[in-house]
Amino acid sequence: MMREQIDPKELKTLSDILALVLEDQPGQAASALEAVRARARRNGITGGALKNLFVAIAPNPSSSLAGQAKPVVKPRAPRAGSAGATEIQAARTRISQLTADINKLDLDLRGASARIEALRSELHLTRQARAEAQQALSASQVLVPKRMLLLLSALCGLLIGVAGTSAFVMLDHTPPASESSFLR
Repeated sequence: MMREQIDPKELKTLSDILALVLEDQPGQAASALEAVRARARRNGITGGALKNLFVAIAPNPSSSLAGQAKPVVKPRAPRAGSAGATEIQAARTRISQLTADINKLDLDLRGASARIEALRSELHLTRQARAEAQQALSASQVLVPKRMLLLLSALCGLLIGVAGTSAFVMLDHTPPASESSFLR
């Protein structure tokens, strides 16, 4: 099952691997062939699909170059024996270090994303609790004036009752009869 679009990175990697296959050093060619096999297995590409890929990538040279001068291909400079191998080993080491760094950064990014989501959830819960607290505070503030009004009304009623009773007692009060009026 081959993808419709060809990833330019994959194409570059494949071309690098195939260039290594054509190297004069048998160890590099064998490892490059093994890398091609591994990628083909991982991506589910068969030999025929790989052939079709090359046919799709490269236009037919006989029809597209007819009447044009053939492009000049620069030969690769021969590498010094052990210096070239050392460079390749250093490049592979650097690539593996960069790959490990990318994987670590990816894990860090995923961890940071998870922390962000947890903090967003906590913020949402905090906002809900704040809204509930404000609602309870506003409800209690409405009850305080009603209670004060009720208490004030009761106090006024008590004072009016005491004053009314005192006034009634004073108006209805007859002076006590003196002893001299009894004796007569």
